[in-house]
Amino acid sequence: MEWVPIVFITFKVLALGTGMFFAIKWHYDRGTSSSPTDVIKVGLEVACYILAVAIVFALIYGLLHYAGLLPAGLEFA
Repeated sequence: MEWVPIVFITFKVLALGTGMFFAIKWHYDRGTSSSPTDVIKVGLEVACYILAVAIVFALIYGLLHYAGLLPAGLEFA
């Protein structure tokens, strides 16, 4: 059982390292392009994403409330 943390930590370091490498490479490549970023478009995309997340959480909360599965202290009424 002592090998489990070693395997998981190694996998986590490899996965996060690979993700960071490609994120840095992608941002570097985007920085060398000549097209400017449309700030309004990015702002609207972020707002839509936040709205979608809020709707999903509200639906989950409503379903859990309807089914009576909410933990103590999470009910508003």
